[in-house]
Amino acid sequence: MFLRSSETFPDHLRGGALSIGNFDGVHRGHLRLLERLVAHARQLGKPAVVFTFDPSPAAVLRPETAPLPLCWTERKADLLRRVGVDVVWAYPTTREFLQLEAQEFFWRFVVGQLQAQVLVEGPNFAFGRNRQAQIGQLEAWCAQAGIRLEVVEPLLVAGQTVSSSWIRQLLLQGEVQQAADLLGRPYRIRGRVIRGAGRGRQLGYPTANLQLDRLLLPAEGIYAGRAWVGQEAWPAAISLGANPTFGETEQKIEAFLIHFQGDLYGQVVELEFLARLRPVRRFPEVTALLEQMAQDVSATEQILAQFPLQETGS
Repeated sequence: MFLRSSETFPDHLRGGALSIGNFDGVHRGHLRLLERLVAHARQLGKPAVVFTFDPSPAAVLRPETAPLPLCWTERKADLLRRVGVDVVWAYPTTREFLQLEAQEFFWRFVVGQLQAQVLVEGPNFAFGRNRQAQIGQLEAWCAQAGIRLEVVEPLLVAGQTVSSSWIRQLLLQGEVQQAADLLGRPYRIRGRVIRGAGRGRQLGYPTANLQLDRLLLPAEGIYAGRAWVGQEAWPAAISLGANPTFGETEQKIEAFLIHFQGDLYGQVVELEFLARLRPVRRFPEVTALLEQMAQDVSATEQILAQFPLQETGS
């Protein structure tokens, strides 16, 4: 179940196992914690509940400097559901809500609204106004309220903690395969198809130009990827950046869906990034560009053959 309201939490969903956090990207580090959450819920015979924020607290408090998210809220809820979470409460985040003292948040939401029997968090968990309460204080309040608290140690890869910030760093460097390893799946964005200059169609490679949701973009470049149109997936050569061959400086993202035929204007398309093929560069003439595009398409098809489908579209 996906809840996206500040209304009272439904009675029949109370009394389960709870975890609170952003869960941005729902990466492998999160999955380690979520496995314990779901295990506790199954033992209780009650729901596994995730309380998350929509948007993130940083986006409300520091919109100019807040990191761009790794997934949109509905996708986050879907990814959580796939690992066994029964209820995702994406609480509408406002400045007023973020001014709650930690103690008030704990007793109003954890104890009052959710009536949690078990709480599962990581060792760096902090909450309340200015993140004033940390894990030690949480332990004390859980003991007072009769709630079992499990603190799950972070997942380490090559000696480094798997985190959303590490994944962002990799994506901004174009390292989409390493990012996928930490996520447990290829990185995905989405946007609505809008009309572009139509140049791709004239060149024999009609592209879908995307007006993106507010999401982190990988580094500029040409990528082998996959495009989801509803529940169908298509191999896609993706261009992220400007088009210097034609004197364009505007940053945009467009994808050539290999073998696709049809009209995509106005539709929402999701793009997965599987491998970075090359940087964006200026070609001296259109013929050279077309030769390179043919190579990009061929490389994309070869790479896609190595990446079986892991999931469906949203």
